[in-house]
Amino acid sequence: MIIMISSQNDSLQGVPSLRFGRAPFFIRYDLEDTAWAAHSNAAVNERGGAGVAASQFAIDQKVEAVLSGSFGPNAARVLSEAGIKMYVFDDTYSSVQAVVDGFVGDLLDEVHH
Repeated sequence: MIIMISSQNDSLQGVPSLRFGRAPFFIRYDLEDTAWAAHSNAAVNERGGAGVAASQFAIDQKVEAVLSGSFGPNAARVLSEAGIKMYVFDDTYSSVQAVVDGFVGDLLDEVHH
């Protein structure tokens, strides 16, 4: 399964981002082989539509789930329509790796749109 996590930084030790569309980075993580890659969010400074643009990026990356602190209504709609599951975490997670571990441990709540 391939997942994507919103992040403040470009590493697994980085702080996860509580905002999806305005996250500075996205970490694409393959749960099968633990391979990962950091991607800059091209829409982070857009005046509007950042959530939709970030959602399209997730679709293009062929992820099955997106993990973030929150999702705006437009991003949630686009992800939901694309069949991508959404999971939320809170500020108790200190690193992207901790969020991944929480997801693997079934500790994150799924968002139903």
